[in-house]
Amino acid sequence: MSTYISEEEKLKHPYYKLMELKGEALETELNSWSRLELIEWLCWNDRNGVYRDDQSLQEFDNILGKEEAIEIITRQITEA
Repeated sequence: MSTYISEEEKLKHPYYKLMELKGEALETELNSWSRLELIEWLCWNDRNGVYRDDQSLQEFDNILGKEEAIEIITRQITEA
């Protein structure tokens, strides 16, 4: 089941707003987020990804760090 979200609603939602940022503005915003906030965004954006600590420990035997999360988000946004 897919839920439609209007362009106006997208502009109000912080996850969609993040996707509109580029360059230094994106980097600054991501650096202001906590590691857990970054992981929540990644889970929202890529439902099939392995980002949560319990899943990551089971699959990769480590957890996703903040810097790596920022790199992944930046890549996902800029390559979209």
